[in-house]
Amino acid sequence: MPTTDRTMIVTGGSKGIGAAIARAAGAAGYRVALTYRSDAAGAESVARDVEKAGGEALVISADVAREEDVLALFSAVDATFGPPDVLVNNAGGVGPLGRLEAISAAALHDVLAINVVGSFLCCREAVRRMSTGKGGRGGTIVNMSSRAAELGGAGEWIHYAASKGAIDSLTAGLAREVAVEGIRVNAVAPGLIATDLHAAAGAPDRLARLGPAVPMQRPGTAEEVAAAVLWLASPASSYVTGAILPVSGGR
Repeated sequence: MPTTDRTMIVTGGSKGIGAAIARAAGAAGYRVALTYRSDAAGAESVARDVEKAGGEALVISADVAREEDVLALFSAVDATFGPPDVLVNNAGGVGPLGRLEAISAAALHDVLAINVVGSFLCCREAVRRMSTGKGGRGGTIVNMSSRAAELGGAGEWIHYAASKGAIDSLTAGLAREVAVEGIRVNAVAPGLIATDLHAAAGAPDRLARLGPAVPMQRPGTAEEVAAAVLWLASPASSYVTGAILPVSGGR
């Protein structure tokens, strides 16, 4: 079984794509620090899977929209595994399903706080530790974008799409800012992926309804997204930075 002495942080690792990323990292031998906001049991289950696969796991309760939680997260990783080599900014939320005219200010603030502010804060702390200009050994950041950033999310999640547009800008700008400091910054942009997100948002038929319209005529899997993330985190993508990689079946 492959092993590595590298540490990966996966925010929002208790379910869906985040859980698949954590499991794949464990199978690759990573030390995995995974966070959760509310699903402690799910996070612990994923951690057991990571350890069974050959990795090490650390579970941390953190709301990445809160600066104090982000600081505590990175401090815990420092104390347990040392500075991270890979940050995967996966934690996020879609907010209520519906047209823009129906969204409340509170819902909008919540989506932007976790998707945008949380990713910025985690990137900041990762750069402080990874940058060769600050005594670090370099590293890799993989942000979680979405095909919605380009498609717009009309009639469903314009607010979510806009938040992922911000992630694309973050990825492009930060990649250029820290390229000479040994840090690569990329993003994965999933399309229609078969997770519980759709049912939780109140659209349990969304996969069946939209799947046939995907050029590959099916939703993707969380494991397919995880494989792209692991590639971007690996030396196999050593000359790739500032990229936004669609994992969308052509959508």
